[in-house]
Amino acid sequence: MSWISDPNAWIALAALTSIEIVLGIDNIIFITILVGRLPEAERGRARTFGLLLAMLTRIALLFSLTFFMGLTEPLLVVLGHEISWRDVILIAGGLFLLGKSTFEIHAKLEGGHGAPSSGSRGGFLMVMGQIALLDIVFSIDSVITAIGLADQVVIMVIAVVAAVLVMLVSARPIGDFVERHPTLKMLALSFLLLIGTTLVADGLGFHFPKGYVYFAMAFSVFVEMLNLRLRRVS
Repeated sequence: MSWISDPNAWIALAALTSIEIVLGIDNIIFITILVGRLPEAERGRARTFGLLLAMLTRIALLFSLTFFMGLTEPLLVVLGHEISWRDVILIAGGLFLLGKSTFEIHAKLEGGHGAPSSGSRGGFLMVMGQIALLDIVFSIDSVITAIGLADQVVIMVIAVVAAVLVMLVSARPIGDFVERHPTLKMLALSFLLLIGTTLVADGLGFHFPKGYVYFAMAFSVFVEMLNLRLRRVS
């Protein structure tokens, strides 16, 4: 616990916690979309379990640093590009996110059926399984960031727990707001398409600065907020 008296450790903790919260927005958006397919009585529980899964996934990866760092070692070479297990996970997760987002957009526009919204235990578990799968993908960037900013595992764990606590408080208001405004839900789905594309590109060796992605998302939200205000005024 010598890090407690180290000012640099506290700076790293504050910076890492802030970044973890920003990275957690991806999780909130994805969880909001998925739990929206469940009956209203199940959504709060599903949202909480989803975020707790995200926290446990990140902590498990943090305590597996040796294995995780090995994921960046080249696994095979395709067209001159080295592919690691990390790249495989990013590509697979990105493709899953693209497919899931496309399906959700189609369901919203065409009124698709067969979604796990019956309130049955099977439907709830299906949503939890999808959340758990994407939590693994989203946790990769989170853990890589943590490794780069902090040397102490305990600092990383505290930052992850603090970020998830903030997400638990903000997830329901964000989720309810999105549910009340269908255009925001469609915008959130388009964000998932964007995130899925960046994950696939990252896995293939094309690295987009995350600042550009977050700026595009923030600008889109700003424009949509103006549209919502204009509708209320008119």
